[in-house]
Amino acid sequence: MSGEDEDSPFPEPVEIPIERSIDLHYFRPSEVVDVLDAYLEAAREAGFREVRVIHGRGRGVQRARIRARLEQHPQVERFADAPGDRGGWGATLVWLRP
Repeated sequence: MSGEDEDSPFPEPVEIPIERSIDLHYFRPSEVVDVLDAYLEAAREAGFREVRVIHGRGRGVQRARIRARLEQHPQVERFADAPGDRGGWGATLVWLRP
């Protein structure tokens, strides 16, 4: 087990089910763009056409980073603010290309 954490309760990678939304609060800011890319790929493979990315309100820094990536992402058809009952300014709805 060289290089692995022998004290880890998870000796193998943990598979997280892909859902129609992801909450980015659980990830470090430096990881968010990579997590978003991986999530969008998995969501598209799962057949989702619309997903919700929860980034929080705060000062808008995370929201701006997410949207800058979405503007360039080849699998994103369009995106918009989520309605109030789905997170409002703290979340972004993303429509993926078929």
